[in-house]
Amino acid sequence: MKKLTLLLMAALLGACSNLQPSTHASLDGEVFYLQRMALPPTATLSVSLQDVSLADAPALVLAQQNGPVKGQVPLPFHLHYDPTQIQPGHQYAISARIESDGQLLFVTTERHGVQLDGKDPQPLRIRLNPAR
Repeated sequence: MKKLTLLLMAALLGACSNLQPSTHASLDGEVFYLQRMALPPTATLSVSLQDVSLADAPALVLAQQNGPVKGQVPLPFHLHYDPTQIQPGHQYAISARIESDGQLLFVTTERHGVQLDGKDPQPLRIRLNPAR
């Protein structure tokens, strides 16, 4: 009986050692603007998670959501990213924009930094400003 118990425990420990850490994490939030205007039916929303660590280089996009706007503000978003891409000491931010027929309507004008350590408030609230 002891041998059977030891064998079962060894099998369980072996199975546990094969478990991989989660390769997906996510951020939930909503974008909004303060202007009292409805979006046109052709409006599209683009939200991205970016590594903005290097000041003299383009931001590296880690996750992005693009698609038609459904309804009016606040507009929800959900970004899936790979936590293995997150590097200690780097800075990360959320960027968003609303366009319609190729014309930029609203965009983030402030840095919306995130820590990606599980302590970011969710849902994130990202304010957009008029592009003009």
